[in-house]
Amino acid sequence: MGRKFDYSLHYAELNLREHPELYRVGVGEQGVLLVQPYKSEILPHWRFATPEAAQASSDTIYAMFLAYLKAEDFVGADMARKFLQMGYTRSRRYANHKGGKKYDGPVPDDQKGRSGAHGRAELPRSPEDPQKAQAAAIFKAKWDEARDNPEYQRQKEQHLARYS
Repeated sequence: MGRKFDYSLHYAELNLREHPELYRVGVGEQGVLLVQPYKSEILPHWRFATPEAAQASSDTIYAMFLAYLKAEDFVGADMARKFLQMGYTRSRRYANHKGGKKYDGPVPDDQKGRSGAHGRAELPRSPEDPQKAQAAAIFKAKWDEARDNPEYQRQKEQHLARYS
């Protein structure tokens, strides 16, 4: 899959549209809230509080995904894919854990922005929230569509071959 996402870069100062060679696909949602200018372009459209918000959000982000692909901007397309994935995972977290808190205790400073429990215990699950579960299903469908898009797969392979 290429090298792991590089958390050592100063993303607030970098424009990865201008420097796609610095982008690493990473695993899952790694870097989704770091990589500019995509974070600033996509984040304002990311909503999952209700199924209606999730539908509007996932439709908009998927349209952005397609536009990035059309522009041969793989980094943008991958970031849009990550936001769709994050829409699913966050909706599922809120469906399973009232208030969205999955783990006990704070995230250690050196692990902020990274996935996983980092040694913390998972809190008990609440009764499933059907609204959040429906929002998750909406995002999951768009995430799957993005991940399986043949043009996305082509550009991903090209990016990995060029920069890994």
